[in-house]
Amino acid sequence: MNAHLEALAPRLVWQHFRTLCNTPRPSGHEAELVETLEAWADAQGFAHDRDAFGNLRISKPATVGHEQAPGIVLQGHLDMVAQANAGHDHDFTRDPIQTYVKDGWLHADGTTLGADNGLGVAAILAALEDPELTHGPLEALFTLEEETSMGGALNLAENWLEGSLLLNLDSEDRGQVYIGCAGGADVVVDAQLPSAALQEDEQVLSLALTGLKGGHSGMDIDKPLGNANRLLVRVLWALEAFDARLISYQGGTLRNAIPREAFAHIALPAEDVDAAIAMVEALSGTLKAELGSGDSGLTLTAECVNVTDVEPLTRDTSAMLLATLHAAPCGVERMSADVPGVVETSNNLGVLSLEEGRFHLCALVRSLHNSATDAMASRFQALFGLMGARVKVENGYPGWAPNPESPLLATFNARHAALMGREPEVKVIHAGLECGILGSKYPHLDMISFGPLIRGAHSPDERVEIESVSEFWEMLRGLIEELAISR
Repeated sequence: MNAHLEALAPRLVWQHFRTLCNTPRPSGHEAELVETLEAWADAQGFAHDRDAFGNLRISKPATVGHEQAPGIVLQGHLDMVAQANAGHDHDFTRDPIQTYVKDGWLHADGTTLGADNGLGVAAILAALEDPELTHGPLEALFTLEEETSMGGALNLAENWLEGSLLLNLDSEDRGQVYIGCAGGADVVVDAQLPSAALQEDEQVLSLALTGLKGGHSGMDIDKPLGNANRLLVRVLWALEAFDARLISYQGGTLRNAIPREAFAHIALPAEDVDAAIAMVEALSGTLKAELGSGDSGLTLTAECVNVTDVEPLTRDTSAMLLATLHAAPCGVERMSADVPGVVETSNNLGVLSLEEGRFHLCALVRSLHNSATDAMASRFQALFGLMGARVKVENGYPGWAPNPESPLLATFNARHAALMGREPEVKVIHAGLECGILGSKYPHLDMISFGPLIRGAHSPDERVEIESVSEFWEMLRGLIEELAISR
């Protein structure tokens, strides 16, 4: 599978990325890949071990004569987001990712590509294998379950890593280097809601909102993208005018991906069906106009379905739930006052469902300030507590405070200027890089993050610019050699 990848340059990087594409690795299913990498390490003669959580470390001694150079930890996560287009049959636990090249970019066929963080992992493996690379002591740290819970980083063994410098290769913009990131937490809401039998004079209406681009709930949260949950809840709230009762709902699949699709069934008086459908058609035009060219593919439909074996929520409960969801925070809450152009605090209504009265919501709150993360999470607790729901805040992780005076950053800037003819943009990212967690466990680490140009991460539109991978690789090699020679 994906044999065409090995025709791309740099060969070593794409050779390893082919292995990653051919080895299923959604979050929580990285075991096969870990075993594959351990077998590869054995074949290369590299030492390797795992911590109690299963994070993998592969070590390579320094090039002869460079044993006193500072130890470098090359870090990336093994898992990938599992998202497929509607109607595309793909089992992420069994099927390889099918890739193709178009206009200088590598894409996947109908699914996420896994360039996030597969190309960072591939570059780490290439650096370990490269016989021409001069380097100090190297440790490759491959963490697990980054995309779902940051579980690997949160449970990383302490007093395990030996290096003093860390290169996180999980960024997605060429010509940029990241020195700080947002922290975050999951807000999980559950409730069993009362329902009442479908009435003889009620008709069931099926609604579908599809065609949105989706995207990364951190890096793309400030872009003009639609959130399918936010938009369909708005439509359902408008249909409250017809005394509609919610039967079921399904929107979004991952708390860290902006939802692209959402679906619902409602019951309403049969005499109001035509007016309700007309309202939905009007709202479709309104939403398209509001989204504009930023997310132009929206499709909103409503149609009658002949089902009788359903039990909608009670009228009051349905109204209460929709009012609560309609009022829930979503999107950018505040821009940073200290870092121009950077989102400070946001929330993504990522996963929302209702089935047989069982309501579930998983939102992801992010902020550069841990206190603001806590405050946003407490707003959810207050809001959904009003309807008696159980609200849990879990999987919290700290942010990464930027250090503009970092010696590692200074070395990176100089090397970037030498190789690329310009200094990089120094950035803070509104996403959950593992650096914040790693820094809390290893506070002595000097860290930066960089990577190739990736767009559409966490969605089936994910793609990577092939030329940027060559640039990324040369930057990584040059930095490792500079650190081995100059320090």
